[in-house]
Amino acid sequence: MAANNSTQLDPKKTLQEIEEKFEMFQILNEEGTIVNEEANPNLSDEELVELMSRMVYTRILDQRSISLNRQGRLGFYAPTAGQEASQLASQFALEKEDFILPGYRDVPQIVWHGLPLWQAFLFSRGHFMGNQIPEGVNVFPPQIIIGAQFIQAAGVALGMQKRGKKAIAITYTGDGGSSQGDFYEGINFAGAFRVPAVFIVQNNQYAISTPRELQTAAKTIAQKGIAAGIPSVLVDGMDPLAVYAVTKDARDRAINGEGPTLIETVCYRYGPHTMAGDDPTRYRTSETDSAWEKRDPLVRFRTYLEGKGLWNEEKEAEVIEKAKEEIKDAIKKADSAPKQKVTDLINIMYDENPYNLDEQLAYYTEKESK
Repeated sequence: MAANNSTQLDPKKTLQEIEEKFEMFQILNEEGTIVNEEANPNLSDEELVELMSRMVYTRILDQRSISLNRQGRLGFYAPTAGQEASQLASQFALEKEDFILPGYRDVPQIVWHGLPLWQAFLFSRGHFMGNQIPEGVNVFPPQIIIGAQFIQAAGVALGMQKRGKKAIAITYTGDGGSSQGDFYEGINFAGAFRVPAVFIVQNNQYAISTPRELQTAAKTIAQKGIAAGIPSVLVDGMDPLAVYAVTKDARDRAINGEGPTLIETVCYRYGPHTMAGDDPTRYRTSETDSAWEKRDPLVRFRTYLEGKGLWNEEKEAEVIEKAKEEIKDAIKKADSAPKQKVTDLINIMYDENPYNLDEQLAYYTEKESK
């Protein structure tokens, strides 16, 4: 019989000790008050206003995109309202040379990183021009395969490391994506090679209709990075200052050769998973929605900036009007794109076509000429 002493094996205690170390990092609370002044990032007044402007703009973009989808003028669309701080404050901490590998909900980040909005609309429609990234814009097309971007980001970051680039690869997925095999393979590879990558899991509480607590027994998603030997952070994903601070810190460490970081941003999506038939009222209560609405990233950041005399209704109205005009122009430009043809897809697939595609190209060239 095993001896009952202080060195007795206790794996449950070890797990509990690890989980208890993951406390929620927050700077700006739900009332718009700074609660962690020492961690407050050194953002200028102009930068604070710019970040708020992007968040307001993106909320309008989300509303218009939902409307356009219902009108049949957009195709696939995943709503973003509620995740503006998680998405935009993390992108705000990047430099132009950094690469973003987005999931399908992460269109706002790549738009603010340089992808023209009209091309983002074409991506939603499934048009190949939506994936023709302009030169100098360091983004990948949004990944539809859940979690696959984590493996890709590890590879991109390794390439940067090999070339001596002072830049990072950053990628995003949801809490559902953290249950995929690609998630584990990506962070394990990145940790083993100490590549300059930042992995962000936007824990918006649901993988479509599956609540986060039914996906994993882990108390946090952040703690999963520990198994890969990489620093991991749990952050209030509806606090833009906290998200910016942890992303900036992760980026700085990555370019200094300290390897990757896993960041879990705890947030909420106010709308459905996508506009393809999901009904969140079937698996979420109005009480839950109301509780999260009180944590709205725009409300708390607005309150904070108004208290500093940096924001008011007039300024917000200007941003909203600008967003509406630019969205109107972008959808008009997307509408003017040439109709996609089968021959277009074949011609851009390979530098030199295999014989079977040459046969198909000849067939569709003749068919489209009639």
